[in-house]
Amino acid sequence: MDAGTLSASFATETRQILSSPTWNHQMPIKADLDAIDWKILRELQDDGRMTNVELSRRVGISAPPCLRRVKRLEDAGIIRGYRALLNARELGVDVVAFCLIGLHHQSEAELKAFAARTLNWPIVRRAWMVSGESDFMLHCVASDLTAFQTFVIEELTSTPNVDTVRTALTIRQVKDEGLVGIGE
Repeated sequence: MDAGTLSASFATETRQILSSPTWNHQMPIKADLDAIDWKILRELQDDGRMTNVELSRRVGISAPPCLRRVKRLEDAGIIRGYRALLNARELGVDVVAFCLIGLHHQSEAELKAFAARTLNWPIVRRAWMVSGESDFMLHCVASDLTAFQTFVIEELTSTPNVDTVRTALTIRQVKDEGLVGIGE
């Protein structure tokens, strides 16, 4: 990545971090949210299956305006969707690991090509382009250590343009919170 692209990318990432509601509640954020919106986000983040009536009760407004607010948050892209949180261990997914990937070349085309490859790897559940010594960080899950090792050796290290692969196996998850925390 050339210096201009790196600088622009860093500036964009910095703006995103600084505008995050978890960074500092006194920093500006991109969305125009009031205290009720933040309560709605916090409640839905904790239990996305609750009814609108229950949600409205928890946030202290009547059901019709609550539903309008949720719809507005969805339409604005603040609420991206709803998911079930699955128990990995009960499903036989015993290995959770992170891979830090360094590329030989960081041109926009090469970065996009690697990002596209991650979409075809079922073991990779989340992926980020990052700054620093690595170019990508992959959140991986596997049924066992052998499956993870096979992925690293046969897929990652043999992928065109991959220079370095550093892995970190997790021992135990100690926190699992959504994006909306204390900041509002």
